[in-house]
Amino acid sequence: MPKILIIEDEAAIRRVLVKILSEENDTYVVEEAEDGLVGIEKIKNDDYDLILCDIKMPKMDGVEVLEATKKIKPEIPIVMISGHGDLDTAVNTMRLGAFDYISKPPDLNRLLNTVRNALDRKELVVENKLLKKKVGKNFEMVGDSAAISHIKDMIEKVAPTDARVLVTGPNGTGKELVAHWLHQKSDRSKGPMIEVNCAAIPSELIESELFGHVKGAFTSAVKDRAGKFEAANGGTIFLDEIGDMSLPAQAKVLRALQESRIQRVGSDKDIKVNVRVVAATNKDLKKEIAEGKFREDLYHRLAVILIQVPPLNDRRDDIPLLVDHFAEKIASEHGTAKKVFSDKALSLLKAYDWTGNIRELRNVVERLIILGGKQVSEEDVKLFASK
Repeated sequence: MPKILIIEDEAAIRRVLVKILSEENDTYVVEEAEDGLVGIEKIKNDDYDLILCDIKMPKMDGVEVLEATKKIKPEIPIVMISGHGDLDTAVNTMRLGAFDYISKPPDLNRLLNTVRNALDRKELVVENKLLKKKVGKNFEMVGDSAAISHIKDMIEKVAPTDARVLVTGPNGTGKELVAHWLHQKSDRSKGPMIEVNCAAIPSELIESELFGHVKGAFTSAVKDRAGKFEAANGGTIFLDEIGDMSLPAQAKVLRALQESRIQRVGSDKDIKVNVRVVAATNKDLKKEIAEGKFREDLYHRLAVILIQVPPLNDRRDDIPLLVDHFAEKIASEHGTAKKVFSDKALSLLKAYDWTGNIRELRNVVERLIILGGKQVSEEDVKLFASK
């Protein structure tokens, strides 16, 4: 049952809100607090799915309640209640993390739509938290070679900071794992992790994808749309294959890094963003700079910390650990018992030329599990690994 807290110093407004919400849905559990201090105590001691909070109150105003709640329980959506003179403040609270605002006296349809949307958002946040626990295992870095141990040590040191990181390495080596570990081990882990594959987006659309656009900015822009930088606010944006980004887009990313502000395509209005940038590429960016394909000033902004992920052929001692990890994961996905690889099978896999790196190894392990015997043998590897 959704639990809603109304923080409002005017008893008449509280009664109206309680009546509207109770009549809308008899499963809503609605509680009241007559001022911000009482409200904060309730928030500390109980879990709510939604908070409706007045802006102007004695003892502790709504902005202070919003800021305190975001520190205590950031997942709770907060809808601000504004009087006519509070509209500018209400809009500013959106930047501080408020879900929305409603004006006094509350319009019935607007209020109920906002409440429904906020409760849906809370449900998604809870689901996302559960998903993150599962995702954490999916992005586990497996290996104890010197190269991987060095990367893990760097992540432990760098993750708690907001330093920008550039991850380099061939395709299939696991650069995205490094980005996810940096995010999950950072203070931003409660915020979003937004991934952008710069190589997969046409150059004419990349700016709109990153920074959003306003209605009418171009032919297909039929409504305002937020970009990935806004979506990543409070969290991390991962710019994968950044070496494929167009020069005009690079210039805008540079400005976003320098000023922590972006502009939607077709707008001259600045939007402040609080985003950590992690970038990755399989290209030699210094060579790209020499050829005029990549901005040197952007490179230096991105490469505050440089993490190089080695090809699998340079960390062959990790292959048995990776095979065991993939065998367990694949068995779980297929709902079958985990298969064991013989020592001779592992020796052959260690000697293989892994041009496709870890991505290729994972595919080969899955093939061997499906096609091989109860214990994956040397003969299985010879038959199926290279096909």
